[in-house]
Amino acid sequence: MTNRPPSVILAGGLARRMGGGHKSLLKLDGLPMLDHVIQRLQPQTSKIVLNVNGDNSQFLGYGLPIVSDTLPGFLGPLAGILSGLRWAQNLNADCLISVAADTPFFPEDLVEKLINATDDMKYPLALAFTRDEKGKVRRHPTFGIWPVSLADNLEDALVDGLRKIVFWVDQHGGRCVEFDQGLFDPFFNVNSPDDLLRAERLLGTKK
Repeated sequence: MTNRPPSVILAGGLARRMGGGHKSLLKLDGLPMLDHVIQRLQPQTSKIVLNVNGDNSQFLGYGLPIVSDTLPGFLGPLAGILSGLRWAQNLNADCLISVAADTPFFPEDLVEKLINATDDMKYPLALAFTRDEKGKVRRHPTFGIWPVSLADNLEDALVDGLRKIVFWVDQHGGRCVEFDQGLFDPFFNVNSPDDLLRAERLLGTKK
């Protein structure tokens, strides 16, 4: 397995609580949130593909390949991961990293830790997790490493009605990789206007 596998950014979410449109294009510190995600991911990966459903014209300026879900019906992030795996197959990659486009503070060592945690696995499969101040584990299903060789199996599961990422990962013996929470959970994602304001504040403290 290569040290810098390709990655998919799951950018299919709509900002229904914030006036509609693509959530990843909401401005954060003057730039679309997606810009922050790309800047954080680019040093960690070899290639990036965007998973976008519907009108993707606003994403063309990024100069990145764009894939929509290969299965109809807007089946959720697991379908976006499948689309990324199909794209990675064409690159002859062994595995794929996934990140969410609404999570601008994910760890800068995300890929390194996921690779190290799965290096001895036949099928590199793992999800990121953090612990809150009470020690409660929280898995982050859209942040993981996925084996390209299981793409057909994942497609079959989706066709059969599976939607929960963690269920499929557990079925295949996937691991959980812990990331430090620090002052805040690095997998904090923007789902509301209040979240966007919080992200602005967090970005200010990191400068």
